[in-house]
Amino acid sequence: MTIQMVDVVGQYRKIKAEVDAAVHAVLDSGMFILGKDVGEFESAAAKYLGVGHAIGCASGTDALQIAMMAFGIGPGDEVITTPFTFVATVETIGILGAKPVYVDIDPATFNIDPSRIEAAITARTKAIIPVHLYGQAADMDPILAVGKKHRIPVIEDAAQAMGASYKGRKLGGFGAAGCISFFPSKSLGCFGDGGMIVTNDSALADRMRMIAAHGSRVRYYHEVLGVNSRLDTLQAAILRVKLGHLDEYNAARRAAAGRYNAMLAGTPVTVPAIASYGDHIFHQYTLRAPKRDALDAYLKEKGIPHAIYYPVPLHVQKAFAMSGGKNGDFPVTEKAASEVISLPIHTELTEEQQSVVAGAIREFYARA
Repeated sequence: MTIQMVDVVGQYRKIKAEVDAAVHAVLDSGMFILGKDVGEFESAAAKYLGVGHAIGCASGTDALQIAMMAFGIGPGDEVITTPFTFVATVETIGILGAKPVYVDIDPATFNIDPSRIEAAITARTKAIIPVHLYGQAADMDPILAVGKKHRIPVIEDAAQAMGASYKGRKLGGFGAAGCISFFPSKSLGCFGDGGMIVTNDSALADRMRMIAAHGSRVRYYHEVLGVNSRLDTLQAAILRVKLGHLDEYNAARRAAAGRYNAMLAGTPVTVPAIASYGDHIFHQYTLRAPKRDALDAYLKEKGIPHAIYYPVPLHVQKAFAMSGGKNGDFPVTEKAASEVISLPIHTELTEEQQSVVAGAIREFYARA
């Protein structure tokens, strides 16, 4: 039996006619840059998320950078975020010359602990970036309250959480801006790189759109320092089709997570927590596993796909030595990094495939 960590091909085959028609329409038009599908997808995404503005860009990483550039974040500034996330969250802070300031995580959700944020604020703090990790919402109300109290914008890193909700509202529109990734493995994935920034602030949207287009509103007239970060028309056309299936995709992921929970009951692993304030879309299905490294080796030996997101917290990564982080600074994060392991999860995953994965885990602990 073949089991894949993510099955993007199987997903494509189910909607092949729709996707192929959309792609061929773009090919026939010749409008590969900022064609009509870009605007149509932006409008559809804004409506789906319940936000005023959506700006397509080249990647989720670019979305974060452009959002911070729109707030003028640069050398000497500080940005509060989590040390337990994909590198792009902090990479973009460093690229702009700012300093990441870390706050430890909640042990159940793996998201930033709101109760620790205020203590990390200084006169140099220019933004707070909570990450909705693995597809589960960070607890936004207390985070937003701290931001409002200190007049610090909150930028949501929703790269892994397209379609997830917090207290009945889709993520992305709670903070001053929300940043989304359309990497192929995401809940809404394109056929390459792609991203989006969303906001309810019209002036901010105009500035971010300008930054993404070389700092220009009118061609060859450049008002600010910008970048070249456009969502390709082909990708927008594909995403427009797939957006119509997103709720179905997220429901399939939740169903798969529920099956894993049942199959792993009684084992030493801790299955993913689901916070009472939101709904988890399971971009990743991530366990806490005793003897994680031995389990990792055993699954490799058995040919069972899996991954560790993320084995080395960002505060001790060599690239971010400018923050002065060291082991012991964020014990909750460090413990999580030593225990987490993610199992295959995607829209095409079958109960039979999951049974093989779960069976290998049960077998490991029976022998351990």
